[in-house]
Amino acid sequence: MDTSLHSMNTLFAQLGLANSPAEINAFIAKHKGIPSSVRLAQASFWSKAQQGFIEQAIAEDADWAEIVDSLDSQLR
Repeated sequence: MDTSLHSMNTLFAQLGLANSPAEINAFIAKHKGIPSSVRLAQASFWSKAQQGFIEQAIAEDADWAEIVDSLDSQLR
């Protein structure tokens, strides 16, 4: 069982994305403005694997859900 604390850095690493603070900020700036009618996992910039991870984290209210929710709000 994974009992580690999840952060934005570890979420980006899990998604296979560059995860330094500057790279995370650049990603958010680039993709900010997802319409409220679009679920985070359905945003056009995710790969199928990334979409699946995000959907699963939210659906299962997994340990990742809180940080995924934080990313969601930052991308709106």
